[in-house]
Amino acid sequence: MAHSGGRDWTVSVAVPGSVLSICKRDDQRTNVVSHLARALAVFSIDEVVVFDDSHPDTRPRSVDPAGYTGDVDPCGYLDHLLQYLEMPPFMRKTLLPIHPNLKQAGLMPSLDIPSHPHPSDWLPYCEGVTLSGATKSGSGTLVDVGRKNPVTISHEVPPKTRITVKIDSNDPSLGEPVDPAAPRTEGGYYWGYSVRRCESLAAVFEESPFEGGYDFSIGTSERGVPIAEAFPERKVKKGETNFNHLLIVFGGPRGLENAAENDPELNGMGIVKGRTKELFDHWINILPGQGSRTIRTDEALFIGLAGLRRIWDGR
Repeated sequence: MAHSGGRDWTVSVAVPGSVLSICKRDDQRTNVVSHLARALAVFSIDEVVVFDDSHPDTRPRSVDPAGYTGDVDPCGYLDHLLQYLEMPPFMRKTLLPIHPNLKQAGLMPSLDIPSHPHPSDWLPYCEGVTLSGATKSGSGTLVDVGRKNPVTISHEVPPKTRITVKIDSNDPSLGEPVDPAAPRTEGGYYWGYSVRRCESLAAVFEESPFEGGYDFSIGTSERGVPIAEAFPERKVKKGETNFNHLLIVFGGPRGLENAAENDPELNGMGIVKGRTKELFDHWINILPGQGSRTIRTDEALFIGLAGLRRIWDGR
């Protein structure tokens, strides 16, 4: 759950909107999103990028954000539900209004990550949502952190704002707002994932939130090399696979090659079909000799991350 002394490095995963193309009903869609989110949480993924791998000409011109989007805007639907699952349950009613996308949300399993409060746990950090009531001193802001009593911070913050709070070690009724990454960088805790949405495969790289972008990237394909061949034990032990910001990109039912083919920018660069692997530092087959003709993306996350975890495990 925690790395002693904090950690600056991050692991990001990118998945395409087409992961939902195999689904016909909403319960099937929520099931896929649940599996994706559980994989992200179990393997302590810091960022998930949802990218559109459809051809621009086939995308709807306009989407009603208040309506159900699972069938017309799969990327928006994934973005919405992944954010819902990452958010601590106690603040969902305040920050996420009732929406048709969430009609099956109650059936999705909890992520049960450290940022979700637990009665038997006490951590120096917590997620909270600001309240409108007055503090005892008359200044500062009350913050609901999912415990019996709210926490007071000295800053003035508008109500219904989500913030990350560091609790005063001498007085648990007091705290201070910190950077959302502080639980990871200072305390070494896994603190959930952020969700970023992109219009194309190229944008996954170009719009990276990290200074200098991703310094280590892995694309997945049945035409790639096995994990053990790409990352032999001697390379891992020597630190040759060390990184600051790792990106692992998974394809949809038609693969990453199809995502590149539907990306006008990559087409202009000649990155199509067999050349898609040139986007990445490594082109990996997560499960050579698979028994089924296809591996669904939600299955691929569990399989792929279990195999690739050797790259960062023990850092």
